[in-house]
Amino acid sequence: MRLIVTVMKYPPRSPDDVVTLIDQNPLCWLVSAGAAGFGASPLPLLAECDADGSLVALFGHMAIANPQVALLRAQPAALVLVNGPQAYISPELLDNPTWVPTWNYAAATVHVDVAFVPEETRESIERLTDRMEQGRAAPWKVSDAEARLPAMLPHIIAFRAHVRTIDGRFKLGRDESQASINQIVGNMARGPLRDWMRLYNAERLEEEIQA
Repeated sequence: MRLIVTVMKYPPRSPDDVVTLIDQNPLCWLVSAGAAGFGASPLPLLAECDADGSLVALFGHMAIANPQVALLRAQPAALVLVNGPQAYISPELLDNPTWVPTWNYAAATVHVDVAFVPEETRESIERLTDRMEQGRAAPWKVSDAEARLPAMLPHIIAFRAHVRTIDGRFKLGRDESQASINQIVGNMARGPLRDWMRLYNAERLEEEIQA
């Protein structure tokens, strides 16, 4: 049974936020260990959800030459580390001289069991490419390089990381006073971290900062 871990401080508002975080930050770390040692690979992953929208798996591919393939075949349990937006928050954003610096972030650790699905290797490449090419004027497709695929595909293997537990940590200024969070968000540079902080503190922000 899948378990959403919420005992940690700064849990997500809902599991949907973890899915959104992965979608916005697809390059994750796949970390595993076995008798031969540790493995860690930065890999772009796609979230797969069930009919209710709950995260059930992460889909991706890696080079067969990657030593982590052997590790995962022997021991499929692994961690996926999702690195969302983060930044040092300086006291210069506030008018309180006693306020101390902090770090705000959105991140998640997903406990998974990895299963290799070589029959889906081409599909994994196509799905990732289509996702990343969305919105471009002339989206590139895998079939544009059809002549190169026979030589490339034998060196790649797809995998599906089945979700067991999720530990989302969305700090995002949630422990700040109302006055402090308004000054921090109001004086921050625009960007993904500010967007997440506005989302998580919407009810405490002044109207001009919410907009």
